[in-house]
Amino acid sequence: MDNRPDIVSKAAWRILPILMICYFAAFLDRVNIGFAALTMNQDLGFSASVFGFGAGIFFLGYILCELPSNLLLVRFGARIWIARILITWGILSAATAFVWNPASFYIVRVLLGAAEAGFFPGMIFYMTLWFPREYRARMFATFNIAVPLSSMIGAPVSSLIIEYMNGLHGLAGWQWMFVIEAAPAVIMGIVVLLALPESPRTATFLREDERIWLSGRLEAERARQESKERFTIGRALTDPRVLLMCLIAVGLVMGTTGIAIWMPQFVKAFGLSNLQTGFVTAIPSAFMALAMIVVGRHADKTGERVWHAAGPFLVSAAGFVLAALSTNPVVGLIGLTIGAAGIGGASPNIWIFPTTLLTGAAAAAGIALINSVGSTGGFFGPTIIGWVRDATGGFSGAQLVLAGVMAVTACAILVLGRSMREMMQRPAAPLSATPREVRS
Repeated sequence: MDNRPDIVSKAAWRILPILMICYFAAFLDRVNIGFAALTMNQDLGFSASVFGFGAGIFFLGYILCELPSNLLLVRFGARIWIARILITWGILSAATAFVWNPASFYIVRVLLGAAEAGFFPGMIFYMTLWFPREYRARMFATFNIAVPLSSMIGAPVSSLIIEYMNGLHGLAGWQWMFVIEAAPAVIMGIVVLLALPESPRTATFLREDERIWLSGRLEAERARQESKERFTIGRALTDPRVLLMCLIAVGLVMGTTGIAIWMPQFVKAFGLSNLQTGFVTAIPSAFMALAMIVVGRHADKTGERVWHAAGPFLVSAAGFVLAALSTNPVVGLIGLTIGAAGIGGASPNIWIFPTTLLTGAAAAAGIALINSVGSTGGFFGPTIIGWVRDATGGFSGAQLVLAGVMAVTACAILVLGRSMREMMQRPAAPLSATPREVRS
């Protein structure tokens, strides 16, 4: 059978669109708070510190529930558990429209984080059940495009809702935005229940021989990895390399969440209207998406992972320094675009490390731990930016903080890459292997 690469492609075309739309809904509901802030903060009397703390406290509920949620995903199956996550967070995201003071804002954000917990690591774990190692960077990159797309599409849509639905039936524009943009999550929860297969073994869209080959290939990879180094759940949660991955994830999430939540206000500071801000904010997101695809594909083509993760972070750091030091809005926007693109280029390769090291339930637990600890960056990023903004009266200091975080993260990746060099360079099983050869 000569079409084995087509089996992976066939699985990707069937699964990735569903996962991408789900992640689009997730990140849209996570970052639309940044667009709401353009008018919500004034309506509710929120300072930058109150808003930044509320935006970040989402991750308190997220972190507390992340590990148990991912273990429950393994127990109940991806289809049921991911659907549960989508529907509950959609309902709570809509509830954000009706907060009235800082306390209610904080409570809804914590509950929203608890509802969404387990979604991203669950998606990463789920993809390891479908895609062999040498395909994962491009698959993760394709999946992650949902992040910049949520800003590219969500930015102008959110701005239009805020601008033109303000006052309709007595609700402010930002309230309508929360209600309308919560709908995709609930809808996709129903789609997941109806259309997402659990694993290659139960995939009706694959022929019997295709199911046998793909399942066998993945089992062979797992067996080869476990013959070299087998992880229990306990060891996965304490291994120094996993803990270093947690630190790297903190940097990644500080960058992605910091720019996602604060980018509208970074851009608004150039003197633009709310509507102009929505469209201009889409520019860094577009380059972020492009970088994900280009770097992810190049990483798979060359097989090199470490510099494909560390290098883009260094580029991102340079971009944020340029934005911070510039007094020209065009140059500032170029700096922010470089900063966002660097983070985008690095992100798909970050998750190659844990999925190479860990397998089975240990992978579910380890990825959940990494994402859970990393999610603290989602609290610290927006919160620190808010504090620095209030303390300095501008965003230059906050952008320099982001630059420093990106540089430290790049250094951590280089250290991790050195400790995992042999494992990252280990060749994968040949694609030409027959199902019988793979099983043996």
